[in-house]
Amino acid sequence: MATMESLIGLVNRIQRACTVLGDYGGGDTALPTLWEALPSVAVVGGQSSGKSSVLESIVGRDFLPRGSGIVTRRPLVLQLQKIEQGLQDYAEFLHMPKRRFTDFSMVRKEIQDETDRITGKSKQISPVPIHLSIYSPNVVNLTLIDLPGLTKVAVEGQPDTIVQDIENMVRSYVAKPNCIILAITPANQDIATSDAIKLAREVDPTGERTFGVLTKLDLMDKGTNALDVLEGRSYRLQHPWVGIVNRSQADINTNVVMIAARQREREFFATSPDYGHLASKMGSEYLAKLLSKHLEYVIKARIPGIASLINRNINELEAKVDHLGRPVAIDAGAQLYTILELCRAFDRNFKEHLDGGRAGGDRIYGVFDYQLPAALKKLPFDRHLSLQNVRKVVSEADGYQPHLIAPEQAYRRLIEGGLNYFRGPAEASVDAVHFILKELVRRSIGETQELKRFPTLQATIAAAATEALERFREDSKKTTLRLVEMESSYLTVDFFRKLPQEVEKGGSPAAPSADRYTEGHFRRIGTNVSSYVRMVSETLKNTIPKAVVHCQVREAKRSLLDHFYTQLGKREGKQLAELLDEDPQLMERRHQCAKRLELYKSARDEIDSVSWSR
Repeated sequence: MATMESLIGLVNRIQRACTVLGDYGGGDTALPTLWEALPSVAVVGGQSSGKSSVLESIVGRDFLPRGSGIVTRRPLVLQLQKIEQGLQDYAEFLHMPKRRFTDFSMVRKEIQDETDRITGKSKQISPVPIHLSIYSPNVVNLTLIDLPGLTKVAVEGQPDTIVQDIENMVRSYVAKPNCIILAITPANQDIATSDAIKLAREVDPTGERTFGVLTKLDLMDKGTNALDVLEGRSYRLQHPWVGIVNRSQADINTNVVMIAARQREREFFATSPDYGHLASKMGSEYLAKLLSKHLEYVIKARIPGIASLINRNINELEAKVDHLGRPVAIDAGAQLYTILELCRAFDRNFKEHLDGGRAGGDRIYGVFDYQLPAALKKLPFDRHLSLQNVRKVVSEADGYQPHLIAPEQAYRRLIEGGLNYFRGPAEASVDAVHFILKELVRRSIGETQELKRFPTLQATIAAAATEALERFREDSKKTTLRLVEMESSYLTVDFFRKLPQEVEKGGSPAAPSADRYTEGHFRRIGTNVSSYVRMVSETLKNTIPKAVVHCQVREAKRSLLDHFYTQLGKREGKQLAELLDEDPQLMERRHQCAKRLELYKSARDEIDSVSWSR
């Protein structure tokens, strides 16, 4: 059967592990942290309410800084761990994990020094907690959080916002549903003015999470007592009030040991005419046992929810570790295999862009369907085939001998001149597709999650792909320009054969040579050339895309990284390792995720073992 010590000890071990990993205030997971899900006890009270004395009484050690005004200026997360009888008490700080303190006066000094390290030797406060673990045979397993004392006014050296700052800090702890509130109030103060009770009532109106503690019972005026409070008549809580007798300042100054102080406390309640009937439920020892027992109850009730949270966190962390990737192998063969697998993953993403599985490939179609036709329509054929230019070209082509029927040389010159304009749109189409492919390479690298670990390999793949695309662009440019040149090299014969027939249809094949230099004659030549150029334009509008796709898109799909693979096979082990040089921040994230995953799995195993033995 699971004992109280085993349950609370389990929570303490998990909380300590969370603390070491920093898993107590958010993290990589979107779920609540394990620390936030586990119950803890927050000690709340006004300044000089006796908080420090209560904590020291529970621990049985004098270890907290003392003084006037605000002494606790940073939260102190105190984890108590019961050890076997006969072993020496010792303490450990999270920020000094390799040092074990057996002198508790040095613990006090370290708390003060660590506080000053963050806040300076001033009266400022900081929300950054100090984590302290104390191991002793004389404690119960508990996690207590000592918070700065609530105050009503700012003193010299403190900002005007100190009152609200402290309340906000305290509230951030006690507002959590898993936080048990230990509300400390001096017995010589009216309970109606208690800062601790006021705040506890706001965050826990039903009182289910609040334990009331009355300190300084021995300092009340003679003839008065606190029975109305202790017996729940002044302010009722779900849990019983507990009275505490603190060590006096004289006891502290003379270093009265805690064992003797506890004995005096027991004697005070046992011999008190006012509190004698409550003696068995008063004192710091009873308070510690009461809190421990309540913690056991809370933990038992919440084990199913904690286990569910742990399992959800494990699933999320495993997915994150898979996303970040496993550690890189040391063996050269395994490294080569890893690189090839990463290249294939990139290649798959790239092909999906081209084939339509991902966005981007449609932009290539846009080049052929919109940009190329628009560019062809904008070519300056009107200027090239203007009446003035046609007359000029025909005259120059005729030379000293006017043409007899159709000015063939002039036709050729006009057509060849017009076809040269097609070089611009052809090259522009090649370049436009090239830039789209480069962009798809960049996007594919960014979308290949496995590659994000290796910035050097990303850059190398990007460079290799860009180099290949440049080669494809040069081949594509040569091919598309060759298509234009082919149209210029051999004109369609049928076009010229129609010209005499058109003259005959005109009814004047033997017209005087002077008529052949009329404006109508030149217009007819321009119209004929324009008709031929439009025919070629329609042809190139279909053949240029074919050439571009064949030389660039098809080759990019087939052999984008072929040259890189060839070079990769020649690399030595050291060069392969350099390609798999990970981003240090990513390595650290994976390391932290792996440690957190190990923590959660260990916690699951421990909770499972406790659950089965319940």
